[in-house]
Amino acid sequence: GRLNFPAAGAIIKSYGDPDGDGDRAKGISIAAPPGTTVSTPADAWVAFAGPYRSYGQLLILNAGEGYYMVLAGMERIDVSVGQFVLAGEPVAVMGSGAARAASAAAIGAGEPVLYIEFRKNDTIVDPEPWWAKSNLEKARG
Repeated sequence: GRLNFPAAGAIIKSYGDPDGDGDRAKGISIAAPPGTTVSTPADAWVAFAGPYRSYGQLLILNAGEGYYMVLAGMERIDVSVGQFVLAGEPVAVMGSGAARAASAAAIGAGEPVLYIEFRKNDTIVDPEPWWAKSNLEKARG
């Protein structure tokens, strides 16, 4: 539990929640206001950066040892393929308009949605154990 969330916002769908199509969510979705900065959760190489289908801008980060982080739904990406980024480094910005509508419409969100998925050797994994607890959560135990 050492990684910080890549953007400030409310978690609107967690890993394993029903996805509305009879399956389970394979990642988490965070509602983030337009203009929110997206930072990388861990040191990583940028493996992919660009538009992907109706997901807005998609960023795939290679954290090493077979671990990848997929971030989708941003309006703008500020890093390039092959670039090395440090944990906490700004890499993208949440937007409005088409980028918001495509990723958010599927779950009925009214603001932009950042989708985050963790993979280990091409297998989707539950990201929950990786996230650092907020100060409020630490106080509760």
